[in-house]
This record gives sequence, structure tokens and C-alpha cells, in this order.
Amino acid sequence: MNKSRLEAFSDGVLAIIITIMVLEIDIPESSDWSELKHLVPVFISYLFSFIYIGIYWGNHHHLLHSVKKVTSGIMLANLNLLFWLSLIPFSTGWMGENHFAKNTVAVYGAILLVSGLAFYVLLKVVERNSHDLQALKDAFVILNRKGITSTIGYFISVPLAFVHPLISAVIFSIISVIWLIPDRNLERALNRENLNHH
Repeated sequence: MNKSRLEAFSDGVLAIIITIMVLEIDIPESSDWSELKHLVPVFISYLFSFIYIGIYWGNHHHLLHSVKKVTSGIMLANLNLLFWLSLIPFSTGWMGENHFAKNTVAVYGAILLVSGLAFYVLLKVVERNSHDLQALKDAFVILNRKGITSTIGYFISVPLAFVHPLISAVIFSIISVIWLIPDRNLERALNRENLNHH
């Protein structure tokens, strides 16, 4: 399998995940503004998850750029990531419908934790199968640090949800900011390599 096919498949799955999430938002039966009140927590949880899926999409795209050859290990690690991400619509809907109840936020944090771990596994597999460039190695060091930091954040967000869900929400927000702008060092390193070859 080539990189473009793997990326196209992954993009398709992520697009379906977002579609499922938005379809979970119930359309009010009347046109009264008051009908929208109960949708506020649902929309906030959807917004959280939309941002997260967008972050994974952007970073996944840049990560695949560094792959020299798609191996069976990369394919399996990628499927593992997509599996855990596919559970986000369930946790998003459950959390929103129950107005961020403690146990629903804890489950949401747990799914973000395993998704983060799955991305970290994919990162390590890609790192072993990437182009041998010092600039790429430096970029992977930064990504590894971000991966470890976010994993710790997700891990502590689960028990903290039972203290107060807002604490976990703040942690989710901080982690999303850390990852919001994809690390372009991977792409820059490859562009530099292409220029050198030309």
C-alpha cells in the first residue's frame, strides 16, 4: 500500500467520525429559542471533539509525509488509532446528553487517553520507518515530548473528572492547544531533502 492510499482511507474514516457526531445532535421539534437550551452541552461536547478530530487529521497528515515505506506495522498502528478515534462519537454524545456528568467526562478522558497512546504508537512505528535525516530526528524528539505530555494530561484527567468535570475540561483544552498547530518540522525536513536532491 502506498502513502496516498493509506492517507485517503484515514481521511475517509475521520470524515465519517465527524459526520456521525453531528448527526447525533437532535434537531428541535419547534422553532422556539428555548428549544436550543438543552442542546448547549451537546454542542460544546461536539465542538471539543470536532477540534480533537481536526488535530488528529492535521498531525496524521504531517506524520505520514515522513514515511519512507508503508509497512504492515504502520498499517496496523494506523488501524489501531482509527479504532479508538471511532469511539469518540459515542463518548461525545454520552457526555453532551448528560450535561458533562462526572462519569461521562471520565470515559471521554479515557478514550482520549487510549487515542493519544495509539497515536504515540503510530508515531514510534513511523519514526522507525522514516527517512534518515537529522532534521526529521529533531522533529520526532519534539513530537515525542508532546505525546508524553498529553498522555500524562489525559491520564490525570480521568480521576480528576470525579473531583470536578471542569478540571478535566481545562486539561482537554490545554492539550488541544499544544497540538492545535501541526508540527511542520517534519514537512520542512522533507522539503529540504527534496531541494537537495534537485
